[in-house]
Amino acid sequence: MTLGIEQHVSAFRSRSVDLVSAPELAAKLARGRPLRIKYGCDPSAPDLHLGHTVPLDKLRQLQELGHTIVFLVGDFTAMIGDPTGRSKTRAPLTREAVKQNAETYTSQVSSVLDASRIEIRFNSEWMDSLKSAEFIRLASHQPVARMLERDDFKRRFHGGVSIALHEFLYPLVQAYDSVALRADVELGGTDQTFNLLLGREIQRAYGQEPQIVLTVPLLEGTDGTDKMSKSLGNAIGIREPAEEMYGKTMSIPDALLERWIGLLARPEWALEARLASVRDGSLNPRDLKAALARALVARFHGADAAASAEQHFERVFREHRAPEHLPVVERRVADARGLPLIDALLALGFAKSRSEARRLVSQGGVHVDEQRAGDGEAFLAPGEHLVQAGKRRFARLRLGLDARS
Repeated sequence: MTLGIEQHVSAFRSRSVDLVSAPELAAKLARGRPLRIKYGCDPSAPDLHLGHTVPLDKLRQLQELGHTIVFLVGDFTAMIGDPTGRSKTRAPLTREAVKQNAETYTSQVSSVLDASRIEIRFNSEWMDSLKSAEFIRLASHQPVARMLERDDFKRRFHGGVSIALHEFLYPLVQAYDSVALRADVELGGTDQTFNLLLGREIQRAYGQEPQIVLTVPLLEGTDGTDKMSKSLGNAIGIREPAEEMYGKTMSIPDALLERWIGLLARPEWALEARLASVRDGSLNPRDLKAALARALVARFHGADAAASAEQHFERVFREHRAPEHLPVVERRVADARGLPLIDALLALGFAKSRSEARRLVSQGGVHVDEQRAGDGEAFLAPGEHLVQAGKRRFARLRLGLDARS
């Protein structure tokens, strides 16, 4: 740690929202040892998304200052289900589903943090062995009235919406994780403020010095309204195919562009300087959005993949042509009329059920040979067809007539 204490505290503050508290942080830094900085992530979905990179990039900055990053995989808490921001009880995940999702997290985190300097832990390590009496002791440190001060619990309580008892346990377990890890600092999004502060209280109750709370902004999802979340369908996974990542980035509202650049862009991308040109009207927001999309894809997939994704986007969305490389599905049919369109959509994987396929057609989302398909009862004649569902899904369907017919 070559920085002075004031400069070090300033580094913690940069691109963050709240720091509780600066004097306590300075006191910890004055001891001259690396701080243990905890960041927890529940494996409720198999992929991390761009929203996760906001805190992860902050952790990388602190890691480069010499601190120890403790990446906590909440395999135990994922089975409870984080109630933060929820308007109703969240369905807990099974241990099997959590395990499958957690297996991918460590490799994904390594794409942002220095893997050789991360301490990866699972909170099942201590929670699975916590005895009933110890759990009761943990719960005794927090009154129900305090829990109901949380905005989401308060809204649900006053709105007459059920709150399951196990949801009260989630912030308590998250707080106890800080005790088990002896965390000096816990970092999280602004939606986690209550839980992070509770960690301070629980550490005090267990005779530990309270952790520093550091919050970072939340990244809005592609809808431009809610925070990025897999469950809301507005997320871009860091392992999504390059073409999907590029296309979804291009789909964000123009009003979100400045926010995304502020939270996601790296200095070497030199994108923030171009925002002024967008503001004064000398640069089309679309061009800056394309630069951001290229940079994000290059970060996670490489420069060649970014160039290819851009070419694909231009071909499909600006020139309205099919992609150069398409999956080909072959089918034999016994009916001389060919294959029903609904069955074709199922065969191509464009719909999971016949009702979903019919809905796609009725909403005008299906094109066959560059013509909109409006009849869900239509047949595709034997031969080769270009089939498109929505804006991004294309395939070639080759139908052969069974000779026996």
